[in-house]
Amino acid sequence: MEQHEEEGRSFMQVISEKYSPENFPYRRGPGMGVVVVPTGPQGSPMKDRLNLPSILVLNGCGMSRAGDQGEIAAFCAHVMELDLSNNKLRDWHEISKIVSNIPHLDFLNLSSNPLNEAVLEPSCAEAFSRVHRLVLNNTQVSWNTVHTLTREIPELEELFLCLNEYTTVSPSTVSCTTLRLLHITDNNLHDWDEVRKFGTIFPSLDTLVMANNNLSSIPDAGDTLRRLFPNLRSINLHNAGLQQWEDIEKLNFFPKLEEVRIRGIPLLQNYTNTERRSLMIAHLPTVTNLNGSVVTDSEREDAERFFIRYYLNRPSGEQPDRYHCLVTKYGKLEPLAEIDLRPKFHAKVEVHCEEKVEQVSIRLDQTVAELKKQLKTVVRLSTNNMRLYYIDKDLHSPFGPEEMTSYSTRALYSYSIRDGDEILVVPKTK
Repeated sequence: MEQHEEEGRSFMQVISEKYSPENFPYRRGPGMGVVVVPTGPQGSPMKDRLNLPSILVLNGCGMSRAGDQGEIAAFCAHVMELDLSNNKLRDWHEISKIVSNIPHLDFLNLSSNPLNEAVLEPSCAEAFSRVHRLVLNNTQVSWNTVHTLTREIPELEELFLCLNEYTTVSPSTVSCTTLRLLHITDNNLHDWDEVRKFGTIFPSLDTLVMANNNLSSIPDAGDTLRRLFPNLRSINLHNAGLQQWEDIEKLNFFPKLEEVRIRGIPLLQNYTNTERRSLMIAHLPTVTNLNGSVVTDSEREDAERFFIRYYLNRPSGEQPDRYHCLVTKYGKLEPLAEIDLRPKFHAKVEVHCEEKVEQVSIRLDQTVAELKKQLKTVVRLSTNNMRLYYIDKDLHSPFGPEEMTSYSTRALYSYSIRDGDEILVVPKTK
């Protein structure tokens, strides 16, 4: 018993404690779990009954070994997803004992286990052959281990290798033709010469997520990019180190690319949000989803027209090839007229009172009552003894001047008062 405590907790100890009748007494509905009655000998330390769901989450349980393989097989025959992250698993042989006894296992998460020095033999890796989705984040597993797994897992579709401190990518002698998704964020893959190796290792790659790698540039020629990533549909380059529009244009050479996520790169720092999105859409004519938002036909046309006007008056040497393509499509567009739609805050009006006419500057954010107070000294009338009428200099209403009632909180700008308009002050009759 003391030896087991030194070795850490076993897989079976963890599930027997977590899913015992005392801690997990009820089934959660049809298909959500299976009540298993073990057939072991009388006096077995296992609980008499365990209620196990098909998705087992056993993260952070201090687990370091498998335990009795017969019990694993008896209790986990129906399990399809297994999360063993944040445990103390450091031996692939122990992990393989667990996995080999779960025949329907589709998803396996081994993140944040100390596997950096563990050696995986091919014979041991065969136990993982039924897994389709494998998560190895923050394990610092070597590329040799990764390649051993991809060789021995014939239908691997998704692979997660984040936070593993990779600075290089080791080539593999055997391609993994089934992999569709590679999630390799938060590493140190600055050099495209390393990233391009994924095209050979995973030739069917559909989605490449490599945010937070500070990729510096994409120097390959178009023909090379077409050959390396013929099936790539989606790429995530958030927080890359790209500084040239030429690198963005290189993405157009991926023949099936539809979705791009690219925020936080140095190239876009000095643009407004509108400029960033418009210029990016115009540079990527086949992309239908940018940063998680669908690019509609009308948004694309607006972005392409914006692109033409943006580069219209630049020297020819600064106009990208895309500019000339879009000019062929839309022609050379005139700059948009600049119209200031902000409300004015002041206006100079003519104040008429009997025979007196005086130019007065008024604030348009004030009310009629406040305007009367301002005009007291101009017309020599009390606020209670004046009626105000607004006269538009250009629009003569058939109903005559519009009376400005002081009991309303209506602001003067709502009358659309402009410079040169008139305010008529009429003394009230006694």
